[in-house]
Amino acid sequence: MGPIKESSKPVRPLPTSEAVINALPLPVLTIGADERILHVNHAAEAFFDHSARLMQRRRLRDIIPFSSPISALVAEVRRRRASVSEYRVELVQPRSGTERSVDVFATPLGDDEDAVVLMLQERTIADKMNRQLTHRGAARSMIALGAMLAHEIKNPLAGIRGAAQLLEQSAGEEDRLLTRLICDESDRIVRIVERMELFGDERPVERQAVNVHGVLDQVKRSAQSGFARHIRFVETYDPSLPPVLGNRDQLIQAMLNLVKNAAEAIGADAVDGEITLSTAFRTGLRLQVPGSRERVSLPIEVAVSDNGQGITADLLPDLFEPFVTTKAQGNGLGLALVAKIVGDHGGIVECDPVPRRTTFRLLLPMSSARDGRESVVE
Repeated sequence: MGPIKESSKPVRPLPTSEAVINALPLPVLTIGADERILHVNHAAEAFFDHSARLMQRRRLRDIIPFSSPISALVAEVRRRRASVSEYRVELVQPRSGTERSVDVFATPLGDDEDAVVLMLQERTIADKMNRQLTHRGAARSMIALGAMLAHEIKNPLAGIRGAAQLLEQSAGEEDRLLTRLICDESDRIVRIVERMELFGDERPVERQAVNVHGVLDQVKRSAQSGFARHIRFVETYDPSLPPVLGNRDQLIQAMLNLVKNAAEAIGADAVDGEITLSTAFRTGLRLQVPGSRERVSLPIEVAVSDNGQGITADLLPDLFEPFVTTKAQGNGLGLALVAKIVGDHGGIVECDPVPRRTTFRLLLPMSSARDGRESVVE
């Protein structure tokens, strides 16, 4: 056997531990004696909105409240000399007052008895994914229910309505009010069933490159000519936003439902009603497309905000479930249909219920050409 030839390729040096920590997308902090901050990675700088140089001159209590469970978690790690985790910790940052829900992972740093490494994972994305699965499950349930109702209810209702019309011909004035009520209520039930039939449409969504700003413009014009004529619209668009991979008609229907909900939350008598339509480009979120193993990124964000009465906290977990509504005359199918349309597009719909500023966000996939290049909408 001949001599082993050495590779001519240069050996790339291994990355330093600091480079590895900085590459992590989750905030990581090293806490030393007297709660001093020894080191933070780039994600921690962004999370706390402080530079590493500034944070290294501070203590842990300067960036989190003194009463936060995180301080107790650090003390427990030192006492047990073992890793400790805590989930759904509410973290209020003293500087901005921003409240976030995080999972906290703490572990001792090697032989240093005082140093503790903290890693934070914000719950927002994880909760979005879990809620999206719930929304899709609700939509699938509505498919079976809608098909059953369409068959079992519409035909008998037609007979009831026909019988009421025949009775109306020979009824007195007082009885005609009752027969008219039967007809009107039968028609209302049919309209509800017809809306539920939309959930039974399992045909693949025909999608192409769609200019989301064109969709929003049409939705705005429709709203201003009818139910939202008394409301001021504010547009905050990213002009460089690429096209969405979607079905234009379905996207119009979903966004029109959101704008209609916003207008109803503001009320017909409001004098300072305002709806904000905004778009932005976000990175970092990927989701599996329904019915396939493909995972796509969802970089396009479309938001509809209003300054109406807002949504109560107890309603939020079930907001996209069918028949959940706060309206006296509502049937609770509008947001369920929005969830189905967005889910069929492989996207996510979320609600941020800040008082006097409720925001619904749609995260949607971007359209690309066959060779991977960004599509262009004329």
